[in-house]
Amino acid sequence: MNIAIIHDWLTGFAGMERVLEQLVEIYPKADIFTSVTDSENLVRFRGHNLRSSFLQKIPLSVKKRQLMIPLMPYAFENLDLGKYDLVISNSSFAAKGVITKVETPHICYCHTPTRYLWESHLDNRASGSALKKWANHNLLTWDRLAALRPDYFIANSENIKKKIWKYYRRESRVVYPPVDTSRFKPYNRSEISDYYLCVGRLVPYKKVDLVIRAFNDLKKPLYVVGTGPEQKKLKVLAKSNIKFLGRLPDKEQAEVYGKAKAFVFPADEDFGIVPIEALASGRPVIAYASGGALETIKEGINGTFFKEQTPQCLIDTIRNFDPDRYDPERLRQTSFDFDNAIFRHRFKETVDEMVKDYQKNGPPLR
Repeated sequence: MNIAIIHDWLTGFAGMERVLEQLVEIYPKADIFTSVTDSENLVRFRGHNLRSSFLQKIPLSVKKRQLMIPLMPYAFENLDLGKYDLVISNSSFAAKGVITKVETPHICYCHTPTRYLWESHLDNRASGSALKKWANHNLLTWDRLAALRPDYFIANSENIKKKIWKYYRRESRVVYPPVDTSRFKPYNRSEISDYYLCVGRLVPYKKVDLVIRAFNDLKKPLYVVGTGPEQKKLKVLAKSNIKFLGRLPDKEQAEVYGKAKAFVFPADEDFGIVPIEALASGRPVIAYASGGALETIKEGINGTFFKEQTPQCLIDTIRNFDPDRYDPERLRQTSFDFDNAIFRHRFKETVDEMVKDYQKNGPPLR
């Protein structure tokens, strides 16, 4: 079977790219199509037939990927997928908009309906100038039509399943994204340090500023792992008890996870892989009570919640939280349902069932 995997862009390595990594484990002979890719991912996916769109030839398309967004629908609509028997899109934006033959099933693994188009209250990247608003309106219209093109949707959480129905009026099945739990390990209680940990891209909707404001008042040690456009602003905001570690190699990051007192997760996320990584490291999670965290964090079992997305609510929660009551090995056990191997099994099983349905009953929407 000729299989094509369509991925929005390959200009970093985060949750979506970890999914792609597992997809090529399941389908090692599949061809990969994306809009633009950087040199690091070319090396990472060496050995696979990785093809970028015409956008790759535009100067600064990789470093200034955001400027390419208005052109991405055109780039994906013009991919020639005529020879493929199955198309799988791994998408939070335009990859789901590819056009396939009627006899070719298209299954979209959806990380989220495009957040800055549909939920500007959570992600305001598309707000601002009149030009941005005009582009946003056109992209929103296109996105709604593009959501009719996949024959089936797989959602990365129950949270996203509800949003796929709300914004696209499409049914979906849930397969949680993969976490490489083997990369992490619990440390002995005697090795646990006094710092709290926050990990993620330094962009506004991740709410790292909220954590920094809280720890400025708490005066407790906080380590921040990650980089992004908000980094300079956040460093100015932070007091001396807060350390920015930047982007760490996997081994160092695992150690920082494992020795943290607790992990702080302030964002309203679609799913949230980093809390699972913290649990795999044997550390409890303090999470904002919204989004995907409600599906992975269980009150009093592997962490706790703060109910309002405010510094004061987080401060009160941390003051009343005792990380020492949690057993590291038991915390790690709660991460295993999201392991890479579980994802590969559930994803392939789901895709096989959808393909059989397609072959028996034909295109669901066409």
